[in-house]
Amino acid sequence: MPTTVTTDRPTTDPVDRSAVTSLTTIPDGLTAAALTHHERQVLSAVGCGLRDDEIAAALALPEEAVAGHLARVLVKLGLRDRAAAVVHAFDCGLVVPGRGPRARAARPAARAVSVRKAPVQKAPVRKASAQRVSVQATSVRAVARPQVRISLLGPLQAWRGGRCLELGHLRQQAVLAALALGAGRRCLSQRELLDDVWGLEPPATNVVPVYIYRLRKALHDGCDGDDRGGGGPDAVIERGPRGYQLAPGAVEVDVARMEELVAGIGRADRAGDPLQALHLCSQALELFRGEPLAGLPGPLAELERLRLVERRVAIVRRKVEWQLRLGQDAEAIDELFALSAAHPLNEPLAAMLMRALYRDGRQADALTVFERARRRLADDLGVPPSRLLRRAHQMILRGE
Repeated sequence: MPTTVTTDRPTTDPVDRSAVTSLTTIPDGLTAAALTHHERQVLSAVGCGLRDDEIAAALALPEEAVAGHLARVLVKLGLRDRAAAVVHAFDCGLVVPGRGPRARAARPAARAVSVRKAPVQKAPVRKASAQRVSVQATSVRAVARPQVRISLLGPLQAWRGGRCLELGHLRQQAVLAALALGAGRRCLSQRELLDDVWGLEPPATNVVPVYIYRLRKALHDGCDGDDRGGGGPDAVIERGPRGYQLAPGAVEVDVARMEELVAGIGRADRAGDPLQALHLCSQALELFRGEPLAGLPGPLAELERLRLVERRVAIVRRKVEWQLRLGQDAEAIDELFALSAAHPLNEPLAAMLMRALYRDGRQADALTVFERARRRLADDLGVPPSRLLRRAHQMILRGE
């Protein structure tokens, strides 16, 4: 007996025109308040990824008029180019990922076809089994979410699946560094990013959305699927009510890992476990690949560079203290020599090195360290040695 069923056939029209022409009630606010009706329609269509000729056909406008509307949108909103307009349309809610005219047109259209009905035997499926399958599928999707590793404890680098990503020029990298430093703690508005990366010399145009767009594409590089530059559901950089942030759980930042290890060092110290404290110190120091945030511009990078350098010095000092307690004098001296060479004006390091050398029976070397530090302080800063350094010197001279 013939019956009617549906089969999936793709539609031939690449654009759902009704989805474009129906964009008449776009919310006012950050994006649309200063725009005319046609300008808002054009901005939404651009955000959906349509070309000028497609927008013209959908809105029944000349192609030259579409170009003119887009030019006025860029000027009114302070956007740099079309790519920035795409990002702005997503960020302000004018376009929702997966709901644009292209997505609607790409859905298969149902078409009735007359076929002969064949008997089908259904295998019994238990409700509990179906639930287990659903849970397993959800777990697979959660585990399969792409992960990105970002390293700030050296020149900025990012990896996805073991592949090093190209992050663009230094100012763009500084934007990513600012987001990575705030990962898991706060969102950053465009104003905050401008202050952090450009300071008192902001750019002439609003380039932050453009950099965010490019960074989204760069961080999604190498993944299967469509382009995530516009901020799709799997984008590494999200836009929230208060600004931009790295998607929770999608990024691993070495600075956060280092802080976790420092907290562990403190716990081991309080528990009186020198071997564990020493092991955690070594793990934390292995994360450093050179000068933190090397070469990145901006006030935030400069401040964080100083803070992270001091953090490394503090970790080395704690490691050396544990090494000396455990009788690992030679290893402690090697660590201190290397760090003192990198920080010749750090007097606590020089004093610690002097005491370690004296304890190892190298009194002459310890006095040489003091004399070298004294000359460097006088030549570079015009100051005498601090009380801490003088006391270490006197202790060695008295043979205490």
